[in-house]
Amino acid sequence: MVIADIIPSAVFEQHSALLLAFVVVSIALLVFGADRAVVAAVRLARAIGMSTVIIGATVVSLGTTSPEAFVSVTAAIRGKGGLALGNGVGSIICDTALIFGLCCCLQRLPKDRFILRRHGWLQLGSGVLLAGVLFGLAWWNGGFTGVLIPRAVGVVFLVLLVGYMWISVRWAKQHPTELPEHERQAAEGATGGAVVVRSVVELVVGLALVLVGSNLLIGSVEVLAIRCSVPRSVLAVTLVAFGTSLPELVTGVTSIVKGHPELLIGNVIGADILNVLFVVGASAASVPLHVPMEFYYLHIPVMLLALVLLRTFMWADGPVFRKAHGVWLLITFLGYYGVMLTLVLMGYLQYSE
Repeated sequence: MVIADIIPSAVFEQHSALLLAFVVVSIALLVFGADRAVVAAVRLARAIGMSTVIIGATVVSLGTTSPEAFVSVTAAIRGKGGLALGNGVGSIICDTALIFGLCCCLQRLPKDRFILRRHGWLQLGSGVLLAGVLFGLAWWNGGFTGVLIPRAVGVVFLVLLVGYMWISVRWAKQHPTELPEHERQAAEGATGGAVVVRSVVELVVGLALVLVGSNLLIGSVEVLAIRCSVPRSVLAVTLVAFGTSLPELVTGVTSIVKGHPELLIGNVIGADILNVLFVVGASAASVPLHVPMEFYYLHIPVMLLALVLLRTFMWADGPVFRKAHGVWLLITFLGYYGVMLTLVLMGYLQYSE
């Protein structure tokens, strides 16, 4: 956690009242920041004539995954390759199975076939690419022990990231925003350089507040959990994994509340792609990443299962994602966490500090 690393835990221990204050302030920052980010993203999409779902898949998702990339690169440099890789893979599972599943249960989400047939395939393809690379390296290594992701793979992922952003811009020009007449007239009056600059600034500030708020909240809750004698191994596979996806969760729920569910869909799809190409790519490009064995029999299979399930629901007939789709995704997430916690408590999974 970025903020948790900056603020010493001794500060919380010496001033207990600060703990509650940080929790309250962090929640306020999350709610306010997400509200501003969603409003700014929608205004930006209308001002430049770009589909809101593509804004979510590029600009918003890039903002919400940047801190994950920073944390992963820092962890990789410190020799914690498992944490760096787990940050990317775990976030894909949380984004797809938990966040998308939960939001499907809250509201029927619309299917934009243009986006799902393009970005949707890239979402599944990025996960398959990562899995293929890991299993290919294991085959080349002659086993699942001592596998390293070389820097060359990270560089290739970063090159693919540039290609993804470029193709997204091309697709955006082919898929302009279609607005009702009264909104179209309002959008025509809102175009111009000043509006675009204002929207970008407000979007950046909103995302920054979400990220700071999420780090403050997780850092404060972590201290509370430690005081309640919760094992650090449990914290590693629950609180940390959830914390890295908290910005996407808050932004997604806020977009639904404000009537822009397409922003949520774009954010989840884009975040999954960026977690592979950006988070894992930047980490591996910094230093070769060690791949712990549990990725082969647990994390990667569950990641692929979640992505395949979502892809199957995209194929399903009907103009919307139904609540039943969300239920299946949530069952996948809860089953994954149940198995993982069981393995941790039984001592089969060991997580370092």
